[in-house]
Amino acid sequence: MKLICPVCGKTYDKPVQRCECGESVEFERFRGEPYIGRSVWERFWDFWPVEPTLEFSLGEGDTPLVKSKLGEELGVKLYLKNETINPTWSFKDRGTFLAMSHALKAGYKTVGTVSTGNMAASVSAYASRFGLKAKILVSQSASDEKLKAISVYGGEVIRVLGDYGRLYFESLAIGEKLGVYFINSDNPFRIEGYKGIAFEIAEELTPDYVLIPTSSGGLFRGIAKGFIELHESGLIDTVPALIAVQAEGCSPMCTAFSEGKARIERFENPKTIAKAIANPYPPSGNAVLKLLKEFGWKCVSVSDDEILEAQKKLAKEGLFVQPASATGIAALKKMNLPEGAKVVSILTGSGLKTLKGTRAGRIWECPLEGLEGCLH
Repeated sequence: MKLICPVCGKTYDKPVQRCECGESVEFERFRGEPYIGRSVWERFWDFWPVEPTLEFSLGEGDTPLVKSKLGEELGVKLYLKNETINPTWSFKDRGTFLAMSHALKAGYKTVGTVSTGNMAASVSAYASRFGLKAKILVSQSASDEKLKAISVYGGEVIRVLGDYGRLYFESLAIGEKLGVYFINSDNPFRIEGYKGIAFEIAEELTPDYVLIPTSSGGLFRGIAKGFIELHESGLIDTVPALIAVQAEGCSPMCTAFSEGKARIERFENPKTIAKAIANPYPPSGNAVLKLLKEFGWKCVSVSDDEILEAQKKLAKEGLFVQPASATGIAALKKMNLPEGAKVVSILTGSGLKTLKGTRAGRIWECPLEGLEGCLH
């Protein structure tokens, strides 16, 4: 089983996380057929690079594909892939579970990650589930409230003073030296875990378009690889058009894409309410750019006002998501898609993780004695 660099093409026979050229790596494409099984891990057994440790699963994956009323006003058939109901409330659990399965089988005693949000909570939770120690590296600016939601699972949370932008690469080097397996944003096993989103969508329908909130690029690469593998296995007729969606306040991929560049550049002074996708120099950025150009896909950026409006619209359908999750809906309003197109938007994480900045509805007050009048 080989790993390959999607940018330069170099292959590796041993487990590595990054290519000598500096880019992230991924497993060669799998081909297989679906089986009868209770979970996505069992149904698509042929497509995983490591045997999933099912006894430690927390029920990640197999999230609902919800038909949305929002598509009616835009003339499309819109579906929402609700990843907010994963065990730690985000899509990260899929990749964490598969990477943790590898770590356990490879004999690691300690795992780690560089994150202050969804991935940190996911790695901390699954490390406890797998009986492994966890080292969670966070920035010095991370709020105490956010860190409570990470440390509650028992992982060791470490505030790192200094340039947080260097920490991703430093963690891999230090982890290799100390025997700590870092499950960062584009870990190759993590990418494989995200393929399950594509598999589950394809079990219900073959969409024309899939809108994907994009930060490091790992989720985009995983969903893309999933659909490509299904197509090469003869399980779907066509690969849907994938749309990478970023916030205007931090859009290194969309900027490079619109300018026709082959490589991303660091996005200076990022500022957006969609913190979960605010990565100024995404480690999988160049790999995503290559995919966009190879398949003729698109990258769309949206403003904070557009994001908040989309978040509000989703809440009226009963789905409270974090701002990053609403970017797909915000992008859909800006795109002129064909009438009746089948569109899936990925809802990546729960709004309960990011209450600050949420545009809440009006709160009324009423004395008990006048309650009948208030309710009238």
